[in-house]
Amino acid sequence: MAVHPEGVELDRTVFYPMGGGQAGDTGKLGEWRVVDTRKGPAGNSILHVLEAGASPRVGQKLEIVIDWERRHRLMRYHTALHLLGSVVKAPVTGGRIAEDKAHLDFDIEMEKLVKEAIESRLHELIASSVETKASWITDAELDARPDLVKTMSVAPPRGEGRVRLLEIPGVDLQACGGTHVKNTGEIGHLAIARIRSEGKRNKRVTLVFA
Repeated sequence: MAVHPEGVELDRTVFYPMGGGQAGDTGKLGEWRVVDTRKGPAGNSILHVLEAGASPRVGQKLEIVIDWERRHRLMRYHTALHLLGSVVKAPVTGGRIAEDKAHLDFDIEMEKLVKEAIESRLHELIASSVETKASWITDAELDARPDLVKTMSVAPPRGEGRVRLLEIPGVDLQACGGTHVKNTGEIGHLAIARIRSEGKRNKRVTLVFA
């Protein structure tokens, strides 16, 4: 363990740090609340941001517990955004996943974003209960397959010589380091909260759990 002013670094952790548009995990580190999880300044460490007044000691062994219900919501939203990106045939210019909603921004004309049609197709993909699959490719293999990077504003995590792929067979395949459900059926019932313009090249589709 290392204790930094901005957070606690552990030798092992199950906490997901904020990245790729997904919020960081919260939970418990021993007796203290973890209010956020972020990548360290060098990018190769994970910092657990603790509640005010927390005082862990170097060398102390601590149990860590994530807020599972919150994490599972983030997983469901993240996989749902992969489905959304497969339904809307346009470049993805941005996105964000929070515990109460998630969105993708598309470079597309507003009139092509028909709420009822998008919702209907999402419901079909969720009901099909397709198993998600994770695999790995090398950085060089990813460089040779630019089609595997679907989001223009977020680069896949690199630095370890390999990159994780998330596949929803027959639906989507892309580089992604985020957390996902095992089966699209886990996502549950979704609704499109709104579709609005966020600029010339950003048309935002926001999802919520119905």
